[in-house]
Amino acid sequence: MDFKPKSHEKIQQLLAKGVHIPNPATLDIGDDVHIDQISGQGVTIYPGCRIYGGKTVISSGCKLGYEAPATVEDCRLGQRVELKGGFFSKSIFLDKATLGMGAHVREGCLLEEEAGGVHCVGLKQTILFPFVTLGSLINLCDCLMAGGTSRSNHSEVGSSYIHFNFTPEADKATPSLLGDVPRGVMLNQPPIFLGGQGGIIGPARLGYGNIVAAGSILRHDYPQDGLLIFETRPAGGAKEFHPSAYPNLRRVVENNILYLANLSALESWYRHVRKPFLEARPLGSLLYAGVLETLASAGKERLKRLRAMAEKAAAFSGPDTRARKELLGQTGFCEDLFTGNIPDVFTATRPLREVFLEDFAKSAQNSTDYVGVIRNLPGTVSLKGTAWLNGIVRALGDRAAQALPLMELFKN
Repeated sequence: MDFKPKSHEKIQQLLAKGVHIPNPATLDIGDDVHIDQISGQGVTIYPGCRIYGGKTVISSGCKLGYEAPATVEDCRLGQRVELKGGFFSKSIFLDKATLGMGAHVREGCLLEEEAGGVHCVGLKQTILFPFVTLGSLINLCDCLMAGGTSRSNHSEVGSSYIHFNFTPEADKATPSLLGDVPRGVMLNQPPIFLGGQGGIIGPARLGYGNIVAAGSILRHDYPQDGLLIFETRPAGGAKEFHPSAYPNLRRVVENNILYLANLSALESWYRHVRKPFLEARPLGSLLYAGVLETLASAGKERLKRLRAMAEKAAAFSGPDTRARKELLGQTGFCEDLFTGNIPDVFTATRPLREVFLEDFAKSAQNSTDYVGVIRNLPGTVSLKGTAWLNGIVRALGDRAAQALPLMELFKN
C-alpha cells in the first residue's frame, strides 16, 4: 500500500500556492488547518515545523523555524512575522513581530507591530505594543508593556529578566502595567528600560521614560514618568508568615482594576480605530477577530484571578475584614462591569470619541499604514484620543470604586 503522511496533501497544496518549504518531508500540518488561511506570497516554513489549529493564520512574508523547529498552534500571524524557533500557541503576532529560538509563547499574547524578543523568551497573557523589545532568557507573563516611537527608540527589557506573577498565597492576581493604553497607543511616549538580571513583583505600575537599574527587583509602583529607579534588596531575616494576609490588598486590587480598565480601553481602540487598517489587507479580518478574542480572554483571565484572590483574602480575619468580604461580594459586579454587562458606563466618553475619530479620519486620509498614520498624528489629535481612552479607564475605575467603598480605591 502506498503510505502517505496525513499532512501530505496539505503540504502539496501549500507548495502549489507558492509557499517555500525546503524539506517538505519534515513538516507536519494538522487536519484542522485551513490552507486558505495561509498566504502563498513570500512564506517560508523551514524543516521540522508543526502547524496546527483551525484558527491558524499565516500572512504574506512570514518565516517559521529558521533557527530551530517551530510549533504554531492556533496563532494568527500578520505580514512578515518571524517565529524563529519554539512553541507558539493561541496568540496574535502583528506585522514584523519577531521571536528567536527557544521561545515559549502560550495563550493570550498579543505582539503588535515590530515587537518581539531574542532567544528563550517565555510569554503568557502578555501584550507588547509596537517596537517593544525583549532580550534573552526572559519570562514576562501577565503584563502589558508600551512605550517608544520606533525601532531605534523602543521600550526594552534586559536579558535574564522575570515578571514574578505567582505569589506566596498561590494566586496570580498580579498583572503589571508598564506604561498604559491611553498614551501608549499614540506611539509618542518615551521608552521604558528594564535593566537586565532584574525583575518585577506583580502587580506593579510603571510610568514612561523610566529606567530601572540592572539587578533591581521592583516591589513598588512608579507611575510617574522619567525616573531612574534603584530598588535595594530587603534586609536579611525571617518573620512569621500569615497566609492570605495580603498586607497590600488595596494596592493589589487597584492595580488589577486599572489593568482591566486598560484592557477595555485597548479593545475600544481596536474596534473604533484599528479595525479598518486590519481589514484592508488579505486575512486581516481574521487577525482583527483574533485580537478581539485575545483581549476578551485576557479580561476573563484577570477576573478569574481576581475572584480567586478575593476568596482567599476574605478568609483572613483582621481590621479590614469587612472590606475583604465586600470585595468578595462584589466580584460578580466587577465581572459584569468589565465584560460590558453594566449599561451606560461610557456615556460621557462618547463625545470625546467622536471628536477624536473625526480629526483622526482627516489625518489618516484613507491610508492603510497604521503605524505611519499614528506616528504622524498632530499632537492635538493624539491628545484628544488619549482623553477619550483615559475617560474609559476613569469611568471603569470610578464604578469599581463606588461598588467597593470600604476598599477606598484611588483615594491617593
